[in-house]
Amino acid sequence: MRALITGASSGIGRDMARYMSNLGYDLVIVARNKDSLEKLKQELNTNIEVIAMDLSIKENCYKLYEQAKDIDVLVNNAGFGEFGIFTETDLEKEISLINTNITALHILTKLYLKDMKKRNSGHILNVASIAGFMPGPLMATYYASKNYVVALTRAIRKELKKEKSDVKISLLCPGPVDTKFNDVANVNFKAKSLTSEYVAKYAIDRMLKNKFIIIPGISIKLTKFFAKILPSGVIEEACYHIQEKKKK
Repeated sequence: MRALITGASSGIGRDMARYMSNLGYDLVIVARNKDSLEKLKQELNTNIEVIAMDLSIKENCYKLYEQAKDIDVLVNNAGFGEFGIFTETDLEKEISLINTNITALHILTKLYLKDMKKRNSGHILNVASIAGFMPGPLMATYYASKNYVVALTRAIRKELKKEKSDVKISLLCPGPVDTKFNDVANVNFKAKSLTSEYVAKYAIDRMLKNKFIIIPGISIKLTKFFAKILPSGVIEEACYHIQEKKKK
């Protein structure tokens, strides 16, 4: 079995690679930082292919697909955030965020899913966030990108079920995780964060059991529940209050 993991140089992606290698998967690990990928490769015991690539560049997504065929599991994990008032955040960084969090995930999901459907097997794990179920004042672009991932993955899952396909798709929606995300997004989470090792193992185990929405942690499960039942105005105010606390 062969899995491709994007955003594999650190955090959840790195720990997913470690765990899946321990399970016996050969891996294609993808990120921009080649040194970190090569260091990770030395830790792992299965066959590992390193591809250093910036997936915010659309053409690279097609190149990745051409370089890495015959994938049984696709993990779309690459992504990052940005904090600040929408009119004050850096536009170029936001465009790069959209290209990474949305465009790259969309392209890779479509290309690999078409192959999986032809052979009627395979699994895709799209990494979203609990943010994907809510608005995100002060992190508007990031939250919007994860809303896209949630909506796209839910729609694909319904199509697969209607077609009675054996291809499976899952959606990982964690809350705060102790990774480099905070530094890149320029935020400081006040809430207690889960470890990336825990989230990675939790996600892969449940993906392999064909669970669809995967939410690590009781408090985050409750957050999703209240986001569904409370009025939108209340959710927007609560989100703003939570984000405001993240200011460094």
